Amino acid sequence: MTKPTTSERDGVPLLCLPFAGGGANFFHPWNKTGLRGVVAAPLALPGRERLLDEEPYRDVHRAADGLLPAALDAAGDGPVALFGHCFLGAVLAYELTRRITAVSGVEVVRLFVSAARPPSAGPASDVSALSDDAFLAHVEKTTGRSYPAFDVPEIRELLLPTLRADFAMDEGYRPGDGGPLDVPVTAVYATGDAFVSRADVDRWREVTTGGFDLVGVDGGHMYPADDPGPLLELISTTVAGGPGRPEEAVHGAA
Repeated sequence: MTKPTTSERDGVPLLCLPFAGGGANFFHPWNKTGLRGVVAAPLALPGRERLLDEEPYRDVHRAADGLLPAALDAAGDGPVALFGHCFLGAVLAYELTRRITAVSGVEVVRLFVSAARPPSAGPASDVSALSDDAFLAHVEKTTGRSYPAFDVPEIRELLLPTLRADFAMDEGYRPGDGGPLDVPVTAVYATGDAFVSRADVDRWREVTTGGFDLVGVDGGHMYPADDPGPLLELISTTVAGGPGRPEEAVHGAA
């Protein structure tokens, strides 16, 4: 996790959890491209980027426990918000929210989950043990994106174990015991997502008694990589209280 600078701490920290195969570097540009009153504070998972040499997690609960000290450090005295995209990022954000609210007095003002099935949904696939080619074909099919880097044998050998470990976390995850959160949740679905439906995302209302918004944005499953603007506007408006959502990009709440 890269700490915000002193000047950046004027905003509410937004703890960002990576999607499968993603890393903290995905979120760093958000502090220059649209967030207002909110500071993206990505949390780094082992097995990628500057932690490439460390063994990746294969269990969501162990990952959340391991990330908790960095999360509390970034949150400071609070308040804090969390964000996770796709199932892995979303359940990591959810499990960290549970831990932060259980062990500290830090106020979690909002949990944002994006293009993700709810914790109770169970695994959507069982692919982490497939052959390299079959596994990568599944990744490209579900994300709607190609990854030319994996055509280079040296890069494939370097990155594939972590991607497999991320999918193993997805496939093995089961939520722990405990009641619903008392934290507001905003669940975002992409109108062109062929992998996760609006109905799937809407089921995140099950996890909280603290208020729930369902918001649709244009794009496919990996819309934050294509155009993060509407999402960053939504986050800024929800957490910091800015001007209204741009109706041409954000299609209402339920």
